[in-house]
Amino acid sequence: MNSVRPPAVAGAFYPAQGLVLAKDVQDFLAKAATQVAAGTAAEGVPKAIIVPHAGYIYSGSTAALAYGRLAPARHTLHRVVLLGPAHRVPVRGLALPGDDYLATPLGQVAVDQAAVAQLARLPQVVVSRAVHAQEHSLEVQLPFLQTVLDDFTLVPLVVGDASPDEVAEVLNLLWGGPETLLVISSDLSHFLPYPTAQQLDRQTVQAILSLRGPLTHQQACGGTPINGLLLAARQHALQPQLLGLCNSGDTAGDKGRVVGYTALAFEEAHHVH
Repeated sequence: MNSVRPPAVAGAFYPAQGLVLAKDVQDFLAKAATQVAAGTAAEGVPKAIIVPHAGYIYSGSTAALAYGRLAPARHTLHRVVLLGPAHRVPVRGLALPGDDYLATPLGQVAVDQAAVAQLARLPQVVVSRAVHAQEHSLEVQLPFLQTVLDDFTLVPLVVGDASPDEVAEVLNLLWGGPETLLVISSDLSHFLPYPTAQQLDRQTVQAILSLRGPLTHQQACGGTPINGLLLAARQHALQPQLLGLCNSGDTAGDKGRVVGYTALAFEEAHHVH
């Protein structure tokens, strides 16, 4: 019997109707494509991306800037390693859901069982349906992935209390080749006044671009998975690029208390022979 994790935040963070959701995601991606066209020419396909995880009206436009970069690789990317912070249920280490599929209104995504088997030997990786049940940080990424990629399996990890080394060890184990994409789901500062948030978020992004950790949870709610990525990025000589930075005061919220959002892409340095 295959077990399926049903969506927890459909109808809240994003539309619950498949057709409406599909159109919304397409619209975000189309708009992102015009922004990219107006800006600098996109380089190659990222090995890793950092994307926000708020409601789509707040951060969907920022997330689309990173997801749009995956279009050329829709036939080559077959495995997504997705890490996001625990918001609901605290956990020590990194938690897999124990399910075979994760569902959204756009359909089901298969969990990569080979990767799950590989992770079983790492003491920091646990299985917890409870940690995943109400968690939105991974779920809101799925409709974007289902739209920009053709055929992929997923390694869904909710990250709780873990060291940068413990996270990097998981990323290194599943690093793979051009078939594997790493996605880190994180927002930036929370509930600061607009100008304060802008200043802090710019500093945070600068630290990420310098591959300089560790970030605190005040800087980024997904600081723990980001810190693991920064460590792995240094080990693999990834080159980060800022694609977008804004906050909820720029999109659909008031400017008194805002949440920061960024999109970054990390590319493998191409070796010249």
